[in-house]
Amino acid sequence: MPPPSAEDIRKGHGRLTYQEAMSLVSLPDKIVSQGEVLKRYMSRRSAWIPGTDFLPLAIEQGISDFKLPIITYGAHVYSQAALIASISFRAARKEAGNGGRNKRFGIHQIEGTFSEGGRSDRPFIYQVMKLSSNAEFPSLLVTARQPTSPSTNPERDHFPEADAELPVGPVCFSAMVSFRPSAISRLDTQEPPAQARFADILNSRRPAEWDPAPIVDIDGILARFPGARQAEGTFPCLEMRKVDMRAYNAGRPIHERRELMLHRLLAPLPEENGDEECAIGGPDAHVCAHAYAADRNGLLMVGNHTAEFGHEVKGASSLGYSFKVHVNAEDAIMRFDEGGGEWWVQEAQFPRTAAGRAVIHTKIWSPRGVHVATMYQDGITRWKSRHVVEAKAEL
Repeated sequence: MPPPSAEDIRKGHGRLTYQEAMSLVSLPDKIVSQGEVLKRYMSRRSAWIPGTDFLPLAIEQGISDFKLPIITYGAHVYSQAALIASISFRAARKEAGNGGRNKRFGIHQIEGTFSEGGRSDRPFIYQVMKLSSNAEFPSLLVTARQPTSPSTNPERDHFPEADAELPVGPVCFSAMVSFRPSAISRLDTQEPPAQARFADILNSRRPAEWDPAPIVDIDGILARFPGARQAEGTFPCLEMRKVDMRAYNAGRPIHERRELMLHRLLAPLPEENGDEECAIGGPDAHVCAHAYAADRNGLLMVGNHTAEFGHEVKGASSLGYSFKVHVNAEDAIMRFDEGGGEWWVQEAQFPRTAAGRAVIHTKIWSPRGVHVATMYQDGITRWKSRHVVEAKAEL
């Protein structure tokens, strides 16, 4: 596959749908102690890398010192691991005949821990283990590893099953995924939705008229590439926009500031589960797609707020990522029509920075103003302090 051109980056050509980006193949089961069966899967497509979209722009603009990033987007393995948990859970219930019950289960929470950076030139190999069999709150553990060498496919984009035979490295990601049966809401309370609290801002233009979510949301980097803020980029799965909150945030302490992002699917995602073993669809797939979107530029945005105090972010790495669904999974379905689908709202805030880490807390609001899910993420932030640079200059 030829690399994207600068025009491709500006127009957003060649972006993969959620089904394509998350495509999987089932591997032979693994039998462990006491006859326990572990389900195994492998990713088929390479994970997106934040920042690589700058390369065609750098070449076009004659910027020679751009350093190409190599670590993959963390939400790829996060979303795919949760999707695999759902596929494995459904398969187990189908094999057991639903245990004599017809309850419809959906993902309730995803607790992820990152331990190694992902590489895009090789697949993720997943293994699923049952943690608990509670009838009302079952949970699975999914671990991900990658081969210690690149894919056997020279193109290193479509991964053949032969890659599953390559020696694998340590666990790079693990996730506990729990499920709950759908239930009737006898009590339903929430704060006023973001659409109401920020109505003046959100209604000032159509959703698609806001700038695309930045390739990498670091003001210092974006300033080097004229026009980069308006570039659609190659971010897969969802279309995303960033609302201009500068006027609202001006003069507020960091913990009171907000960033609003809008997202919707790039293409329709089936609302019902498919019959094939690795079919991607159904309410849980929509939950996982929201989790994929919620990680976009998350921790990096902290630096745009701390920069005014002399501390700029030059990079960030997730440590823990928690995603909780507050409604039935069916309520997370993203509708798609001829107009392109409805826009969902992410409301992000930054309650804490300390000890070389930062926290982002994001609420997911449906187009009808329902608080559907919450993301809470903690990660390492690598700071570039202007104060340190200035002090060295004075010496």
